[in-house]
Amino acid sequence: MTYTSSLLSSSASLGAILAAMALVSVLEAVLPLRARGRWSRLHLGANLALTALSFASYALLGGALVVALAWLEARGFGLLAWLALPPPLEVFAAVAALDLATWAAHVSMHASPVLWRFHRVHHSDPAVDVTTTLRQHPGETLIRFAFLGAAAAALGASPAAYAIYRAASALNGLLEHANLRVPPRLDALLSLVVATPNMHKVHHSRAPHETDTNYGNLFSLFDRVFSTFTPSRRGPAVAYGLEGFDEPAAQTTLALLSLPFRDGKAGVGAAAPLAGRRG
Repeated sequence: MTYTSSLLSSSASLGAILAAMALVSVLEAVLPLRARGRWSRLHLGANLALTALSFASYALLGGALVVALAWLEARGFGLLAWLALPPPLEVFAAVAALDLATWAAHVSMHASPVLWRFHRVHHSDPAVDVTTTLRQHPGETLIRFAFLGAAAAALGASPAAYAIYRAASALNGLLEHANLRVPPRLDALLSLVVATPNMHKVHHSRAPHETDTNYGNLFSLFDRVFSTFTPSRRGPAVAYGLEGFDEPAAQTTLALLSLPFRDGKAGVGAAAPLAGRRG
């Protein structure tokens, strides 16, 4: 697989994600969790600008990773090649392992003062909806790909398995950030297996003891195993954002892009167990 063909494939995937975003935004209008307020309009420009940057970054990095995985697969490299699992089981194992790597990246961005500087761009959104999904600093994209690429290479994950994980992860990311009303019992039931909208809303809480929980990207299993799970029933009631970022001037595209390189005190304390290590 050439890098050019990988980019074309990535472009097609990004087109599908855009279509899914449009569909989810319609669902938000029909079944909103919260009425649209002041920030629903004010955050839109910066969120879409950062989303466009994320699309470009994911296309370039994802294309390079797919080419590398194809090269490794052709040489029989990686743990999965050694295990010689049946194809369906191999894909499932790759998806689960890649999701664990993404979970580990997310935990690391909360634990490390340096990495948190980039990740707080995502957490500082005062109004969480589908446009928050890829409200991500380019530095965070690099961090996530470092974890994901290392795991995928060590596994020897096939390009197909990686593509399946990325598609499932992206679609679930849109849903879990959506300003969408989900019946509490249904959300609680689904959260036994996957990261759900109400479960992830807890993660966007301003309350320290809630923000440092529910890191799951696709599966909720890892939060349960590592005792970082908070029940989803709290999700609909949380206050979003970070202290110190409630002014419109702090929410512009340029302000968010420069945020990792500015004073680290604003936004510290979003997560109680880790706040003391943040800068």
